[in-house]
Formats: sequence, C-alpha cells, structure tokens
Amino acid sequence: MIRFRKLSHTIWHCQYHIVWVPKYRYRVLTGAVKTACEECIHAICGFTGCEVIELNVQPDYVHLIVKIPPKIAVSQWMGRLKGQSSIRIFRQFRYLRKQKYWGNHFWSKGYCVDTVGLDADAIRKYVRATRKRKIVNWSNCN
Repeated sequence: MIRFRKLSHTIWHCQYHIVWVPKYRYRVLTGAVKTACEECIHAICGFTGCEVIELNVQPDYVHLIVKIPPKIAVSQWMGRLKGQSSIRIFRQFRYLRKQKYWGNHFWSKGYCVDTVGLDADAIRKYVRATRKRKIVNWSNCN
C-alpha cells in the first residue's frame, strides 16, 4: 500500500478519526438504517475523493477513519457528509422524520475529530474493538 497520495502540487497523507452520533443519541443505526448509513458514507467519500480506512456503525454512534485530501476542510466535509446522509436516510426511512423531536435533523450537532499519526494501527484496532463494546468513552473528545 502506498502511504502518500498526490495532487498536482502536493504529496499528502491526511487521516482523521471521526466520531458522531444521531440526534439525542437514539439507537436507530440498526438493520436497514445502518446499511443505508454505511452505503451513504462510502458513496460520499468516493464522490469527494476521500478514502474510508475503517468504518464502524453502532446503534448510537459512528466511528470513521478516513483519508481526506488537504484541499478539503474537515469541517466542510463533515457538514456535507452529515447533511447529505441525513437527507438520504430521511427519504428512505420516512418514519424517522415523524419521531417526536427530530424535525429535519438526523445527526446531533458537532462531532469528535482527531488526526491519525504514527499510532494509526492502534487507532484502527480501537475502532475494530468498539464493535464488541456497548459503551464509548467520550471523555477523550472533550
């Protein structure tokens, strides 16, 4: 695997570990909703020139390790990802829009992002291991 990618004037290797949750941390990312969420993330990553390294969708949160080119701001990319995935999920699963507090918002505001450096293997193992755990330690994201 080639570590660095190339743009016209840049050689880069930018990986990010990103975690975000559905609004009110409802446990709705199961079954068909989970599958649609995973497909949506892969599609948006492909369209924007990003690469999914690891993806773990749990009932109440999403862990993602992704390579994002330096010409794309992480905040803009996350806005696009959350916005487009929300629209797609609400179109496909109309019953979610009728939940008491949801309105037009599927995801909570904000997210946790960390750069992946030399400990990339340790972070990948952590993301894989959370598939077996039920609780996420959010104290590291404050």
